[in-house]
This record gives sequence, C-alpha cells and structure tokens, in this order.
Amino acid sequence: MARLNAHELVDIVVDDGSFVSWDTTPITPAGGISDEYAAELAAAKEKSGVDEAIITGEGRIEGRRVAIVAGEFRFLAGSIGVAAAQRLVDAIERATLEGLPLLAGPASGGTRMQEGTIAFLSMVKITNAVMAHRRAALPYLVYLRHPTTGGVFASWGSMGHVTVAEAGSLIGFLGPRVYEAIYGEKFPENVQTGENLHKHGIIDAVISPERIQTTLARVLDVLMGAKEIPPRVADPDTRPEIVDPDSDAWDAITRSRNADRPGVRDLLRTAANTVLPLNGTGQGEKDPGLLLALAKFGSAPCIVLGQDRFRQDSRAPLGPAALREARRGMRLAAELDLPLVTVIDTPGAALSKSAEEGGIAGEIARSLADLANLDAPSVSLILGEGSGGGALALIPADRVLSAENGWLSPLPPEGASAIVHRTTDRAPEMAQSQGVHAPMLMSTGVVDRIIAEHPDASEEPLDFVARVGATLEYELIELMREPSDRRLARRMERYRTLGI
Repeated sequence: MARLNAHELVDIVVDDGSFVSWDTTPITPAGGISDEYAAELAAAKEKSGVDEAIITGEGRIEGRRVAIVAGEFRFLAGSIGVAAAQRLVDAIERATLEGLPLLAGPASGGTRMQEGTIAFLSMVKITNAVMAHRRAALPYLVYLRHPTTGGVFASWGSMGHVTVAEAGSLIGFLGPRVYEAIYGEKFPENVQTGENLHKHGIIDAVISPERIQTTLARVLDVLMGAKEIPPRVADPDTRPEIVDPDSDAWDAITRSRNADRPGVRDLLRTAANTVLPLNGTGQGEKDPGLLLALAKFGSAPCIVLGQDRFRQDSRAPLGPAALREARRGMRLAAELDLPLVTVIDTPGAALSKSAEEGGIAGEIARSLADLANLDAPSVSLILGEGSGGGALALIPADRVLSAENGWLSPLPPEGASAIVHRTTDRAPEMAQSQGVHAPMLMSTGVVDRIIAEHPDASEEPLDFVARVGATLEYELIELMREPSDRRLARRMERYRTLGI
C-alpha cells in the first residue's frame, strides 16, 4: 500500500492552495555532532526533500484556519531529535497563540537514537506544549500514520481530543523490530495495528487519508461550534397539554420498556444533522451500553453520552467501563467548553463480580461529581428507563428533560418492592408512592421540562425523536448564551435545596 509523505498528507487535507509553511528558518545541524551523524542528516535531507522529520504550517479546511504538524518518515524514520522537537513546540505554541485548532499527523519510529537522552527528554516539552494548547480550549486532533511508535506515540501521538489512525497502519509503543532484538522472538501479529487499537477503545476510528478532510471538517464544525454561539431559535413548544402528577406511574414504566421504543441511536440518526461517533475510554476499554459521539442538533453543537437501551441486556449491562467512557466525554466538554447532553435510558448498572471488581460504585461517584461540577453547559434527557446508579451518574445537569413516559428511581420498582415488601408483586404500588414518573418529577423540581408522547413514543418514533431534537437545540442554545458561573451556581443551588 502506498503511503503518503508529509507534504502529500497536507495536500490531501487542506483546501487547494491554502497551505502556508511555518518552517521559514533553515535548520542547521548542532555543533559537536559526529561526521557520521552529519552525513546521515545530509543524506536524509536529500532523500526526503525536507530539512527535518517535522513539517509545520497552516491551511484551511473548508475555509476554516487549521494549524498542522506532520511527521516525515523518510527523514531518518521520522525520528524526533532536538531540532525536530523545537520545531514542533514552536508550531504548537504558535497555534495556541493564534487560537487555531491543531491537526497532528505523526509518522515516526520515536526518539532519534543518534541524539540520545536529550532528544528523549524533548518529549516533555512537546507534551507540555500540547497540554497548554488543550488548556486554551482549542481542539487537538491526531491522525496516526503508518508507522507511529515509541516516544512519539507515547507523547503527542496519544493526546488528541479525537484520535484516528490510517487504515492498515502499524501503531504501537515498542517497535516490533526492537521487541524481537530484545526478547529474541517476534511480537504477536495483529496487535500493533490501528484496527486493533480501535477494537479495544484506544482510538476513535480507522480511516483512509482520502476521508480525512471531510472527517476533520465535520469534527471541527462541532468542536469549534461552541466558540461560534448560534443565534437563538424559537421554543418548539413540545410539552404535553396536561401534566398530571397523579397519573399512573406503572403505565409510564410499562411504556418505557416497550421493545419498539426509540433509543439514543434513533435520536441521533433522525434528529441530529451531524453525528461523529467516538470510541471507548482511550485507555483500553469500551462498553456497548454507552454511546459517545460528537453531534449537532440543528445549529447546536454538543457531546452526547447516551445509554443504549438495545445493547444493555443480561449479557452486557452497563458496567464501569461505560462510566469511564462517559467521563471521557465530560472531560472533552470541560476542556473545549462544549455543551454536553446525557441520555438516560437504562434498566440499571451491572450487578456482578466483574462490576464490583471494576469499581462500579467509584465510577458512579466520579461521574456524578464530574457532571455536577462541569463548567460547560449541560442537558440531561430521561429518554426512557432511569433506574439506579447508572441513571444517577448522568442526571445532575443545568437542564433536566424527560420524555412523557420517562422515569427516575433508586432501583427498578420491582427491586424497591422486594426491599420494602419482600415481594416484587407490589412494584406498581411502589412506583406510584415513590413518585418516579415524569409528571411527579416535574412537580418536585427534579425535571424542568417534559417532552410529549402521542401517546407513546413507540407508536410515533420519528415524530417523537424530532420533537426531542428540536427541544435539545433550543435548550442548548439558551444555555450557551448564559455565563458559566451563573449556570454553575444555579445548578449547585438546585441540588442543595432539592426536597427542602
């Protein structure tokens, strides 16, 4: 498979004729290097057509300015020495100063061995520059190219808000040739590949270079959208005509469990005009019960954390990895000041040996704390079932919305009945007495707004999710226009005084 060099990658990513190089200062070899290394540098320059293993500059992607740093593997295997590291840092700092999103396209064997420990420690200042860029609430996007290994993968190659890899790429910490030399055996096949990293929740996608520009344009449309606050839209008035706290809670619970009821995937498929799935925790875990995505509802950009009702069953209930995925989404929202939507639709978190040993209780607590204290605008949507700690972890937002047949309870009503009455037969009675259904939740201040069902979302799925999408657009834009300190203070006061 033919691989693109650094300039070919830039050409395929940016708008035609828009790239401007930032590499205007010629690199000269450091004094005191050996004649052999000087000859290697000269030969690398001749072979690659560039003066170092990194090229930097800026271009436009569908008209939007973007800074770019890319590795050139033909220059000494893309290895990073002191000069390459400094060029990289200078470009990252310039992107930060100019408020530009940054695309990194590493292709490297890692640290340049000819320069030893000093080059190795250059990864520290590169990492610090990336962190400063992220602290400035600017997107850092990574496209891992074939091959990316060693200290490059273990520093700026693994720090993206969104990270994708080239199809068929070799991506890993320890290069297979080095492993074989050290251990005397070959590294297992099909481990250090972009496809395997995606499978294990470490990167978000595997895509070919031809798809990079389109993908980047859509990602930036969402991530930079929070800095370009959209104009207000009219309230879609999706509320039900009657909200009766004394309505039948058990009827709502029964409707919420209908197998034909739309879930978060239906919501995104129908009501969002942009959807870019993210994948896993970035730390080797993923859970099918939680969907993490970048999305736009109308003109409102957001991150969506959605409990997927169709992928939570007795074989794959919502586990600790799902909450660690959710917390990744919360961190993205916090860093980029991007609105967050949590979609609650769960029969409950996993009750199992593996869940306990995986720290389910701690993850519920940390998710709860992260969401309650999030600086970014947040909306929680009770789309259907809202049972137990899995629901609690995603509830404390600036605005809490509920489907008309949504509900929220410490346990499924059957579990509450078993605790109080030593039988599950009185579940309907427990649901009513606990006030778990949306009308009662609204009367007690738990829910801010109910979205109508006519009379049941399972009977009108497309119309229902369209109403939800319009409501989310309106609520998100209203929150985006409010100062963060005011939003956060109101959120804290809400839960401090709830029930008093």
